[in-house]
Amino acid sequence: MRRCLVKEATTLLKLSGVQRIDSVFFGGGTPSLASPHTVASVLEAVAQTTHLPAKAEVTLEANPTSSQSSRLAAFRGAGINRLSIGIQSLDDTELQLLGRTHSVSEALETLEEARHLYPGRTSVDLIFGLPAQQVEPWLRQLQELLSLCDDHVSLYQLTLERGTLLFAQVQRGILPSPDPEAAAEMYEDGREVLREAGFRQYEVSNFARNEAVSTHNWNYWQGGQYIGVGPGAHGRFVPHGDGGILREARIQTLEPDNWMKEVSMFGHGTRKRVSLSKLELLEELLALGLRTDVGITHQHWLQFEPHFSLWNVFGESEEVRELQSQGLLLLDHRGLRCSWEGLAVLDTVLLRLLLQLQNSWENRPSPTLKITKSGAPPKEEIHASGDL
Repeated sequence: MRRCLVKEATTLLKLSGVQRIDSVFFGGGTPSLASPHTVASVLEAVAQTTHLPAKAEVTLEANPTSSQSSRLAAFRGAGINRLSIGIQSLDDTELQLLGRTHSVSEALETLEEARHLYPGRTSVDLIFGLPAQQVEPWLRQLQELLSLCDDHVSLYQLTLERGTLLFAQVQRGILPSPDPEAAAEMYEDGREVLREAGFRQYEVSNFARNEAVSTHNWNYWQGGQYIGVGPGAHGRFVPHGDGGILREARIQTLEPDNWMKEVSMFGHGTRKRVSLSKLELLEELLALGLRTDVGITHQHWLQFEPHFSLWNVFGESEEVRELQSQGLLLLDHRGLRCSWEGLAVLDTVLLRLLLQLQNSWENRPSPTLKITKSGAPPKEEIHASGDL
């Protein structure tokens, strides 16, 4: 597995033609079960293939049961400088319901050790919206966590995944279905608690104070390129090394055994690759950018589409005017963004804006050809980032 991770990372980095890496994120499953040597090997391969600055953010997702203090220290020695700990709940009964193998005491012990080893760079996750979960007890959990945590918190609503025990228990009526009204109240009250504690909600589920915004997360929400390495990983990048000029959506083979066979044979285990059209790229930019408190600035949008501004797309839209009158959306000199209230109902807002984007794109004016004095058309300028 280590050999294949190194090989695929090297292959895809070369394929991307990237010159600099801004962040590396070891996530998915439980990467803290891996050997620190594996982490060090992957980071060494990245540094040998392209420029990995010493201050680049390098995050590891860690579960409390696989993160004893000696292992956390070993990961720091391997090059990790930020931890994301899946605490999930401060209630042992809820942890059992979620199928977690750690206890609350183990989670808090791991958090204390992580903050000692990674001061100011330890993130925690908390889940809400469980079956039969009540608002007030969950808010007390959040308040307790805030007295113990660092400067980054993620709040995630439970998604019932088919194939899990929890999904089966709800389907059979052993447990009640999660209450969407209670979940909405937890989210609204939770984000207010975090705001009062000095946290900035920089994205729908992510909160930071003392400028502890995750570089890696922010790249996603700004529509940046990224390379997915490992079984089932997703990526978005332009394969310059293969002569590509369009960004591709890539998915690596999910089954570990098959993935390793493909990497051994071909250098990577990409199962699916799809070139994104300009409209699809703008749709992703809209869907991701509006998840943030900044939204999409005019300058950022023009980097992706210099000939069709936010004003062209949304300036005359009745839908946008209605959303603005409802206090959910803002379109002004800064750009397009949701209000504090709009972030809480983003799915509804986004659906209407995507339809507006599609209609505006289909009805946009045909591009005109400009002729220079020499009689030749001007050269096209291609703006591409060399950072991932």
